[in-house]
Amino acid sequence: MKNATKPSAHTPLRDFGDLKRALKNAAKEAAERAEQERAEQAKRDAAKRKSEADRAVFQSAVGPVHALPDKGHVHHVAPKPAPVPTKREQDEKQVLTESLSDEFDVESLLETDESLAWRRPGLGIDVVRKLRRGVWALQQQLDLHGMRTDEARETLGQFLREAQTKGWRCVRVVHGKGLGSPGRQPVLKDKVKRWLVQSDRVLAFVQARGDDGGAGALVVLLAPVKGHGLPPG
Repeated sequence: MKNATKPSAHTPLRDFGDLKRALKNAAKEAAERAEQERAEQAKRDAAKRKSEADRAVFQSAVGPVHALPDKGHVHHVAPKPAPVPTKREQDEKQVLTESLSDEFDVESLLETDESLAWRRPGLGIDVVRKLRRGVWALQQQLDLHGMRTDEARETLGQFLREAQTKGWRCVRVVHGKGLGSPGRQPVLKDKVKRWLVQSDRVLAFVQARGDDGGAGALVVLLAPVKGHGLPPG
């Protein structure tokens, strides 16, 4: 009997062992990769099933969704309002300045009794009496102390516009008692009366009572936004 074939003398036994271990490790790594891929696929499948389930719930709640028919309408986005030009603001201030003249003769329109007063034609004398008695509550006050003529005129005009916008009907305008120079009438006091008489927003005014400013202030009754009605009182 012949002897079994023996490994070649040129192939050490340990090389066959190393090869076997390498093949075993490669098979193990391949199995691990396959298992990882199966796990990731399972996650993707679960996420897809959940998305489909959510879509089914939404469609069940909302019902069928159909696209609107195209009728050729063009939808325009409203443009942003253009900023107010500085020139326009300057023009409005100029109009206000010119509309309230310093040369207007107001003295002939004022009642020369114990406290100077004015009322728009058509209003009864009882309006002036109620203003003097404080029947209508003061809602706001403007103090023009220390202002130059142009500044005071512009400030008063803005105050009257704001008062009408906010619905104020009875306000006080403080002009002070100071004299422009010795022997002359109070400059600002005289001009404030002229400006108030020229404003369509003013119905009447009287000199304030002593506790409300006396000769240094006026109580002014303003017209409503529409018409010349009087406030309750």
